Amino acid sequence: MAFFMILVPLLLAGLAAALPSNRMRPWILPVAAVAHLCMTVFVLARPDLWTTSAWLVLDPPARLVLLVVSALFFFCSFYAIGYLKHRRERSNRVFVACLLGFLGIMSLVAWSHHLGLMWVAIEGTTLVTAPLIYFNNNKRSIEATWKFLLVGSVGIALALLGTFFLAYSSLQQGLGATLQFEDLLRDATSLSKPWLRAAFILLLVGYGTKMGLAPMHTWKPDAYGEAPGVVGAVFAGGVTSCAFLAFTRVYQICDAAGEAAFTSRLLLFMGLFSMAIAGLFMIGQRDFKRMLAYSSVEHMGILVLGLGIGGPALFGTMLHLVTNGMTKAVLFLSAGNIHRAFASKNTDQVRGAMRRLPLSSALFLAGFFAITGSPPFGPFISEFSILSGAFTAGRYAVAGLFLFFLLLVFMGMGRTVLKVVQGRAPNEAAALATALPYRDGFLTTAPVVVLMLIVLTLGLVIPVPLGDMVRDAAEFLENR
Repeated sequence: MAFFMILVPLLLAGLAAALPSNRMRPWILPVAAVAHLCMTVFVLARPDLWTTSAWLVLDPPARLVLLVVSALFFFCSFYAIGYLKHRRERSNRVFVACLLGFLGIMSLVAWSHHLGLMWVAIEGTTLVTAPLIYFNNNKRSIEATWKFLLVGSVGIALALLGTFFLAYSSLQQGLGATLQFEDLLRDATSLSKPWLRAAFILLLVGYGTKMGLAPMHTWKPDAYGEAPGVVGAVFAGGVTSCAFLAFTRVYQICDAAGEAAFTSRLLLFMGLFSMAIAGLFMIGQRDFKRMLAYSSVEHMGILVLGLGIGGPALFGTMLHLVTNGMTKAVLFLSAGNIHRAFASKNTDQVRGAMRRLPLSSALFLAGFFAITGSPPFGPFISEFSILSGAFTAGRYAVAGLFLFFLLLVFMGMGRTVLKVVQGRAPNEAAALATALPYRDGFLTTAPVVVLMLIVLTLGLVIPVPLGDMVRDAAEFLENR
């Protein structure tokens, strides 16, 4: 089944590239999404299918990431049809093919249990997403694409070096060079500690670059700001989740080797530092899509912070992987609608969106409250679980800083969001609205409404199957 989940989207990407019709091509996206989601549900319900080979294994954290990626792509695929309908002036051949290829490669990341294969898959996500950032075909989008490629290439090169160091930590002790996850986990206590620590630092920087942790986040504001909203959604919920999954592998190995104290200090620092940088750059931010990029930096910091706390915070960390991915999709997709209506991302031109796009603006506002940890939404539960874990672990200073940075982000982000949705549109924006009318459509709002309902539901009650998956993932990380 693993091969089908990887190959079907890739084959459909080839079909999309060959199909001549610009109008029919986007409909391949929901076909692939429905097929992939059905396969995902089928696999998750069949434990006998979780192991395909020694290199392809679907362990508890990977099952959770696969579900998030598949569900997120499902909603984004329908939104993309509505979005591309308004972009008929541009060919969507590369856009659709790359989105489909992206789904296949993210599936490979989730299934990979060989760290070399996982590295190849993570690098594949870089190559296949670069054309998506360039879709608008202007100076800013090409600048963002090159920055994404250059910064991402440096990060992934450091991750490759860290992967080699990890293998050498085994070879140096006479155990034989291996990048098989189970082998490294089994022999963790025998690995060379200096080489293992060096590998952890390099992989933290390398995969942290893909996640967008500060200070390796410099590509993120440009890429998220210039890419279409649907691309920002799959980036913030898909690419970051896959990179986080890759990093949890080395985290587990180091933890099993007795290096928890060493890794915890680094993770706590990186998590709090990312939250601080995100909060500071949100203050006075006028570009609301760049604001969402800094929000992603913040939440990657929260995930890493949860790992650093460990034990009691791991359930909240894995739950936050789900709630953050769904909420970010709400924000990026609704922000894409607002951007399209006003032809601007700057709050100097974008005002009074609630009058122009009442549904998208309401979703954008609700998404803001959700992503900043306000009840009764899903991120409140996951962030509260991490906070409770910090207190349980005796990390009182960490808990205090965590709360302070959450408040900082709420104030900075709220100022920008309220400017967008409240008030009246400037005269220039009103004139543009008359010349280029754009209104909420079914395909560009219905997926966002359903996602918002999911985020709300997760704040009220966590479905038993999902709760079991999150708990299994947390216990897998903790017990090794």
